Amino acid sequence: QLVESGGGLVQTGGSLTLSCAASRSIFSFSAMGWYRQAPGKERELVVTITSGSTTQYADSVKGRFTISRDAAKNTMFLQMNGLKPEDTAVYYCRGDYVLSQYWGQGTQVTVSS
Repeated sequence: QLVESGGGLVQTGGSLTLSCAASRSIFSFSAMGWYRQAPGKERELVVTITSGSTTQYADSVKGRFTISRDAAKNTMFLQMNGLKPEDTAVYYCRGDYVLSQYWGQGTQVTVSS
């Protein structure tokens, strides 16, 4: 089970940190990531991280967003800086475990101009 938190309303240029709390060790997932879905658009990748800490960022967030993990808290984070109105979306965390994908319920991020 994955549970996101930390979304909210922020002005352009502001920052937010999203959290994804897992019910198992986050290093038991072969990969984890953050995805987002804006109204009327398909869900898209924001960033992924493997158990070996290899990361892949979408070009649109490179240099602004940073993924991290806290093993002691079984939590993954997404630090978002320099937010833009186009970052407005529901953000989901995902974990790949064995042959299954697990998704959180999503957290809304709204960036006002």
